Amino acid sequence: MLSKPFRLSLLLIIGLVLSACSSAPNQQRYGMHQDQAPNSAPELAHLENPIPRFEPYSRQGNRDYQVRGKSYQVWRDIQDYEVEGEASWYGKKFHGHLTSNGEIYDMYSMSAAHKNLPLPSYVEVSNLSNGKTVIVRVNDRGPFHQQRVIDLSYAAAYKLDMLKSGTAKVKIKLLRFDPQAQANSSVEPSTEQYFVQLFASKNQQVLAQHQSQLEAQGLTTQVVSENGWQKLRLGPYRDVLSAEKYLASMRNGHYKDAYIINLKAN
Repeated sequence: MLSKPFRLSLLLIIGLVLSACSSAPNQQRYGMHQDQAPNSAPELAHLENPIPRFEPYSRQGNRDYQVRGKSYQVWRDIQDYEVEGEASWYGKKFHGHLTSNGEIYDMYSMSAAHKNLPLPSYVEVSNLSNGKTVIVRVNDRGPFHQQRVIDLSYAAAYKLDMLKSGTAKVKIKLLRFDPQAQANSSVEPSTEQYFVQLFASKNQQVLAQHQSQLEAQGLTTQVVSENGWQKLRLGPYRDVLSAEKYLASMRNGHYKDAYIINLKAN
């Protein structure tokens, strides 16, 4: 049997270990308690606005989530969004760490964090106090602070002349993909397509019956022949989130074994 002094010492050690494991997880992850500007930043005046382009929504960054007990829903099908509110910015503390989109946060890039917009998205942000405007690519989640609608990168805050104030009243507008702007940019458009494969059969009559029923519901279908089998698919979809939405619907119905396939567009 352990002596009383030994038991007390053991309990004290265990308590210290548990305390170390549970204290300030964000501080441990980011290595800083308070965010701050870089000690010496490069020249940023030459930075240009990113050109909105088609990008498939990432699977990692577009799940509904919880922060501090509050639930947040991703606006997957949003088409229009324009709002005024308070913007903040984040910098050195998060620089070099992963964003919610699985990318590396670069405070010198024209990026931003938003609680609900799908990742990635492009938004125009206007500083209502000075009329300055930037375009940013949203690839992160936040800010989780009352009344704030967007968290801007250090570079975007610099361009909006809001570094000293820390926050600014802004107007945010969601930008849609512009094919003409894409054609004038040096970035190659994505060639990926997603399909929901429902089932395969050698019985063309059965397959045609299923296809007819699905198309009567307004769904786009495709039949592919492969090694004597006929494969019935839904699609194509431009991003995995759209495909997952239909996949869930199909699995709740008659197609329990449906799955997503990713192909290159011709």
